[in-house]
Amino acid sequence: MSPMNGPFAQRLQRVNPSMILGLVQKARQLAAAGQPVIDLGIGEPDFKTPDHVKAAGIDAIHNDVTRYTIVPGTNELREAIAEKFATENSLDYSVSEISVSGGAKQAIFNAMLATLSPGDEVIIPAPYWSSYPDIVTLCDGVPTVVECSQEQHFLIDPGQLERAIGPKTKWLIINSPSNPTGGVYQAEHLRRLAAVLDRYPDIYVLSDDIYEHLMFDGNLFTSILNVAPQLSERTLLVNGVSKVFAMTGWRIGYTAGPKKLIEKINTVQGQSTTHACSISQAASIAALKGPKEFIAERADTFQSRRDLVVSRLSDAEGISTIPPDGAFYVYPNCDGVVGKKTPEGQLISSDMDFCAWLLEHHYVSTVPGAAFGLSPHFRISTAASESDLVTACERIVQACAMLRD
Repeated sequence: MSPMNGPFAQRLQRVNPSMILGLVQKARQLAAAGQPVIDLGIGEPDFKTPDHVKAAGIDAIHNDVTRYTIVPGTNELREAIAEKFATENSLDYSVSEISVSGGAKQAIFNAMLATLSPGDEVIIPAPYWSSYPDIVTLCDGVPTVVECSQEQHFLIDPGQLERAIGPKTKWLIINSPSNPTGGVYQAEHLRRLAAVLDRYPDIYVLSDDIYEHLMFDGNLFTSILNVAPQLSERTLLVNGVSKVFAMTGWRIGYTAGPKKLIEKINTVQGQSTTHACSISQAASIAALKGPKEFIAERADTFQSRRDLVVSRLSDAEGISTIPPDGAFYVYPNCDGVVGKKTPEGQLISSDMDFCAWLLEHHYVSTVPGAAFGLSPHFRISTAASESDLVTACERIVQACAMLRD
């Protein structure tokens, strides 16, 4: 066997490298070459980790909190997570129903690896976070993608859910507020989805709540378990400290769910990474138990940035945008520029072409909707300064004005 051809698993043939990371790399190459690139592609808050959280991490190092912890995470951290669920979400979990992992992505991977057998299906509303289908595929499952249009605010409706369910359906994944759209499932919408799930008792729900505190216009986050507690024995909540506490590099995610499912998740983790970083766990306790006044301030900042981007893009010919209800993304429709030609004579035949042209000729880095399962759209991250967002939107407006039929 040639070293260039293997030995690679067949499952990798069904998985693509991250389009987002590829675009980020291209943007950084252009910036390194001296081009004035504005990167609106990365899904990472631009705020700093709070000082008291950083101090807790430093203290952990000085106090030699550098040994192995137990697989599901330290008791103290899981107690802090249980307290968070009780006070913020009115949900009751014991430490045995919580597992801490190296980021929310690992938490999802653990859950899929622990539950999917070959051919099991997972319903994934599109637009979706780009890793969902590939995680399912790597775990020998089958993604069942359901396209949810801008007209329905990118949210799966009960009829679509019912039609997507088959004899091998194992999971439904919901993400609210959503990456990439900022869409939010309100209480009544969740009740109607739960009414469908009540008729299918073998289907589990994975609720990715990582952006729960980034809600706009005075709306409050609602968990599906707040409106459908009867689903508690088959619902897994996924969360973490990355987005709300600006701790993406600390790599702490967590899951809460039925004890038997958490035990299986711990089995998977015990034979892979063993546990999350001990220092990051100590810092996360400080995050969850410490002051939180800044969270609302950051949410207000993201709302102001949302308003700015949506307003500025209203002047972009061929672009239509609805204001997201949460997170830090805007997901414009670019159908109106598809089929047009650039001044260089290039045909814009897709959102991928449009995003590549914006980056290479106007130095604005965005992510095409193809990465999230619904085209023709593109994702803008508002995790950038107001001045960068203003300049980027001006460039997009000018770019659209240059396109010709």
